[in-house]
Amino acid sequence: MKQSHKNSLPIVIAGLLLGILMASMDNTIVATAMGNIVGELGGMDKFVWVTSAYMVAEMAGMPIFGKLSDMYGRKKFFIFGMIVFMLGSALCGTATSITELAIYRAIQGIGGGALVPIAFTIMFDAVPLEKRGSLGGLFGAVFGLSSIFGPLLGAYITDHIAWEWIFYINLPLGIIAFIMVLLFYKESHEHSKQRIDWMGAFTLVGAVVCLMFALELGGKQFAWDSSVIISLFAGFMLLLVAFLLTERKVAEPIISYALFKKRLYTTSVLCAFFSGAAFIVASVYIPIFIQGVLGGSATNSGMVLLPMMVGSVVTATLGGFLMNKIPYRNVMVPTLIIFAIGTALVVTLTADSSRFIVTIFMILIGLGIGGSFSVLGNAAIHGLSYRQRGTASSTLNFFRSLGMTIGITTFGLIQSHMFTNKMTNQLLGGGGSDQLPKGIDLKDPHALLSPATRALFPSDLLSRISDMLSSSIVYTFAWAIVPVLLALLASLFMGRTKLDASAEPNEYVQ
Repeated sequence: MKQSHKNSLPIVIAGLLLGILMASMDNTIVATAMGNIVGELGGMDKFVWVTSAYMVAEMAGMPIFGKLSDMYGRKKFFIFGMIVFMLGSALCGTATSITELAIYRAIQGIGGGALVPIAFTIMFDAVPLEKRGSLGGLFGAVFGLSSIFGPLLGAYITDHIAWEWIFYINLPLGIIAFIMVLLFYKESHEHSKQRIDWMGAFTLVGAVVCLMFALELGGKQFAWDSSVIISLFAGFMLLLVAFLLTERKVAEPIISYALFKKRLYTTSVLCAFFSGAAFIVASVYIPIFIQGVLGGSATNSGMVLLPMMVGSVVTATLGGFLMNKIPYRNVMVPTLIIFAIGTALVVTLTADSSRFIVTIFMILIGLGIGGSFSVLGNAAIHGLSYRQRGTASSTLNFFRSLGMTIGITTFGLIQSHMFTNKMTNQLLGGGGSDQLPKGIDLKDPHALLSPATRALFPSDLLSRISDMLSSSIVYTFAWAIVPVLLALLASLFMGRTKLDASAEPNEYVQ
């Protein structure tokens, strides 16, 4: 897409970067504040949904908004996403229960589903190919930087102001980005009016919701073999099949099968899916390890995530510059090997591990994931026309978010199951409950995330519980190695394509 006023391009790019910063920051800004939020609102059994609700809504909206932006233009849907995101942010600050917060986070997620993929697509449209690699690195670096500012802002605001302000901070940032894009971004592409694939949208969203509820409720509120859980899984399968059949027949599918005939696109999507599933584990459970095992504050946990995110910015920026010189595969394979090593090393952590060791492991994980933030977005749209870029970019982000959502839900179940079993078998069954301070529910580990509450436990009992929490988190990371290795395997098949002039088509790719 061409800009009619080239002088305004830097302002538009700044607005897009700010939009990405906000939407992606909201995944990590909540992570370091969850101990305080759950301590005030309660509902440790539902805390995963505060993160999952955002990601489910964001994920469901991505391919829909991406397709609509191909059909009717990028600007209007970016602006719509910004308004909804700010509305959700304002509501989150007023939540009085963990359930309310999860609902408001879902509203935020709908807005985020438009912001991130459309911002990347506008950049791909407006920037000449020879500059796309460096700007792609910048966009990827900001995606990583958002995870730096997220934990730090979340920790500082939670410790020194109030957790509600981790959401209110989006309002002034959102207004600035809104004005920049609204006033300075001029679209010149003539958009074709197409029939909207409503059946595809309905079946896709329905399938995602059924799957997430089945994973979240199974083994907790309902047994895995209960009629409710079986019905949810059955609904997921039926809606998924209906979606796949629908996408084969409609003229303008939300997710085009034609894209997956390209090896580079398919392998990029698989890399995003599996790496996202593994990365979210580190983002969520390392802060819990610091607060619940090592006894740190929210600020401490945020500072431990900082090196990981600095590492991701380094390789995101480096990957953006290298795309013009070496194949996408040659950037992704080495970084994913580092990611695998970092994840494997986390499995060696214990309750006696030093924070220095945790920091080193986090740097390795950050260096390992950073390349995917900048490289995969460019690889996904390689050789595609304007009319396909929105769909391609949003589908890639959809699968990344799907991986993160399934990852946080699945690995959350693994950690919760492991921790509950250890508590029941080793502590409650062993008569340790008589040492508990009054009013403390041992099966609600949010007590371990509050320094004030930790001080009420006898030191020997606190040590035993910390060991159990530590082993459950380490056990979860052992399973997280699997998606990292699958991402590495997919990257090996990306081929030798690199970003060059031949990637820019002269006509639409059908």
